[in-house]
Amino acid sequence: MAKSDAVWGIDIGQCALKALRCRPHDTESKMVVEAFDYIEYPKILTQPEANREELIREALQQFVSRNDIAGESVAIAVPGQSGLARFIKLPPVERKKIPDIVKYEARQQIPFALEDVVWDYQPLVGSEEEGYALETEVGLFAMKRDQVSRSLKPLEEAGIPVDYIQLAPLSIYNFICYDRLDVSGPYDAANPPKSTVVISLGTDTTDLVITNGYRVWQRSIPIGGNHFTKALTKELKLTFAKAEHLKRNAMKAENPKAVFQAMRPVFSDLVAEIQRSIGFFTSNNRNAKLGDMVALGNPMKLPGLQRFLTQNLDQEVKLIDQFNNLVGGTATAGPQYKENQLTFGVAYGLCVQALGKAQLHTNLLPEEIVTKRLVKAKKPWAVAAAALLLVGLTINYFGYYATLASANIDGQMKQQLAAATSAATAAKGFASELATLKTDFEGYLKTGSELQSNVDGRLLWLELLKAVDAAMPKDTRKPEERKADEADVAKRPELHIQTMDCEYFADLAPWRASIAAYLPAAAPANGAAPATGDAATTGGGAAPQAPPAADGTAATPGAPAAPAPTAEASSTPAAAGTPTSPDSSAAPAEGAAGAGAGGWVIELRGYHLHNNPPDKKDVNVGDEGGQFVKNTLIKNLKSGKVTLPDGPNGAPIEVSMADLGISDPVIVTSEKVKAVTYLAEPVESADGSTPMMPMAPMPTAVPEGGVAQPGATPAEQLPKTLKLRQYDFIVQFCWQPKPRGDRLKALASKAPVPGGATAAESAPAPPAAAGGTPPEASSTAAAGAPPAAPVPAAAATPAAPPAAPASPAAPAATPVSAPAPAPTPPPAAPSAGAAATGGETTTPKPSS
Repeated sequence: MAKSDAVWGIDIGQCALKALRCRPHDTESKMVVEAFDYIEYPKILTQPEANREELIREALQQFVSRNDIAGESVAIAVPGQSGLARFIKLPPVERKKIPDIVKYEARQQIPFALEDVVWDYQPLVGSEEEGYALETEVGLFAMKRDQVSRSLKPLEEAGIPVDYIQLAPLSIYNFICYDRLDVSGPYDAANPPKSTVVISLGTDTTDLVITNGYRVWQRSIPIGGNHFTKALTKELKLTFAKAEHLKRNAMKAENPKAVFQAMRPVFSDLVAEIQRSIGFFTSNNRNAKLGDMVALGNPMKLPGLQRFLTQNLDQEVKLIDQFNNLVGGTATAGPQYKENQLTFGVAYGLCVQALGKAQLHTNLLPEEIVTKRLVKAKKPWAVAAAALLLVGLTINYFGYYATLASANIDGQMKQQLAAATSAATAAKGFASELATLKTDFEGYLKTGSELQSNVDGRLLWLELLKAVDAAMPKDTRKPEERKADEADVAKRPELHIQTMDCEYFADLAPWRASIAAYLPAAAPANGAAPATGDAATTGGGAAPQAPPAADGTAATPGAPAAPAPTAEASSTPAAAGTPTSPDSSAAPAEGAAGAGAGGWVIELRGYHLHNNPPDKKDVNVGDEGGQFVKNTLIKNLKSGKVTLPDGPNGAPIEVSMADLGISDPVIVTSEKVKAVTYLAEPVESADGSTPMMPMAPMPTAVPEGGVAQPGATPAEQLPKTLKLRQYDFIVQFCWQPKPRGDRLKALASKAPVPGGATAAESAPAPPAAAGGTPPEASSTAAAGAPPAAPVPAAAATPAAPPAAPASPAAPAATPVSAPAPAPTPPPAAPSAGAAATGGETTTPKPSS
């Protein structure tokens, strides 16, 4: 139902319900009173035996029965002590930022969570300059949600929809500004207009409102008409009802003097509170000037109260016996209106706000109620729109149905429908067949992948051995170009590998942590070149200098080897000579990488003689000691390449060490270069061939000049000896196998070949698991690696790590998890293992 232009202002007081019905007047500054109502309760709500809810409910039912409020806005007032009012002065700030600042101030000023209160604000005075608000004062008003619900409940039960909720003191402010003050023009803070003091004496409280029209200050004094009644009850020993009747008819009492004497303490308390409040206001507002002092409320009719206030406040207190801007006709001519006119000030202010003529238009009605009413108001329109849509759809349906009914499905149409049905059935059959073929294809693809994984597994260790061989430095000279002297032997770029061990770790992180101390330090800031190998010893018998450690620092004699990973992180070492191989459940898939993944740790133990001879000061071999190992083997394991048949049609191409899964090579020992004596005479091998330079250290010292000790072999029978310097080392690196199939797939995705085909289509298929020998299997094992490393059996599960071959060069291999210091050179007649010398395998002659 459409709203009318009339509004109701309802003030539910402690003693009676007061209501005014107003509408706009032809003159903008006036309103017309069309109706009023004053319903006094049988008992005051604060009496001990009074039922507050029941009394209010009965009064509202009586009000609804006597007045028609349908389609009209309703505004109600709540007592000032039920809410919170704060007036905040803001610093100069942009106008658009005022809401954010007010919200922040609300959190500081309101002693409850903002979710538990209904609050609103309004700027009162201030000026604006270049978008900045200056000297702005904001009124902040709040009320707890449960109190709002308690105030709305009786009106909802009576069927009265509420549109505005306002605090009673603020309604009085709106009434005074509209009816008594001229609020126009800018506000001058230095010379403000006079302020009117309004004393609204209620049943339980007195609302003191001081305003000049631009600013407002209010306080609720906890003294009202009931306090006079209670004083009579106490002093004269009367019931509450008799005391109330005596208060209203004090001049007709048998002893009026006794009545006023009993009420005198309340008079004094009221005046004291009013004086204290006015004093507080003037002390905080130095420029404020007090003007008229007016009074509202039926308790002001008490004989002698107005005169008592005038005498003690030193200013005349006037009763508001008429409303200047409220035009009343026959509705206000009755005696009930004139008798209770002092009580309609709050209802008058509510009507002013509901008609949009108020200075302060804050509203404490919860937003959810407003939203609910908006939705309810739009429901009829939504239902009407849905009904129209339904009618349109119905008409559309019957139109299409008529067209369908007119179609002839006999004859040719029927045949076409049958053909379409047959085609749909055939399509379903093809879809089912396609699903079966896809399932079979996926099975074949899985089987082929497993077969290829098995073939790739057979090649992994062969590729590793070939990679180690490719990383070893070699003397490329022909055998006949070599000489059996200290200078020639020391200059040979050869490493002699004695043992090659391996061990699998389910998690490589502990091993990487254990080798951290042996990794190279950061380059010097001044750009100085890193330290090179050990300098050659000078002078006969001088001790050689300590070789640099793996990190580039000087080695410490007797320094321990790399710390082993913890027992929890490493696998359990196998028996001597057998590398550890974890079960397939603990091993990751082949080709897995990452710091937390598993892999093999390969250990190479050996030595080299590429050091300046002790007695040859004119010989300079360049890098020596650990630096020679780092610049050859370590460097090649990091960035070197190995030739493998991974190209199109099995063509050999270079594959990087990283693509094979080799990483983190490091020297895990800090040994000194030491002086040794070697036999230099060549010996014949079992097949009759003569290696050019077998190397075997002397088991005992041989004096210079070849003079034998008593009981030894004659000097002329002793072979020639060489005085050299030897560096023992242990190298470890990580190997996370990357099968050949994975490498070919990666290569195919990166390098398309001419003709539109990819590299994967042109690449050779891996050899079958059951037939033939892979090309890599026929390759010669790397020098320094085991001469006949067994090919690991193809793993049944691709995720299992490849099995490690036994170390053929040492009958009792040391587990990688606990590397020991480098061993001393073997005796002249070593065990079955052969010394790898840069790609040549030789057997030294036994010493005599």
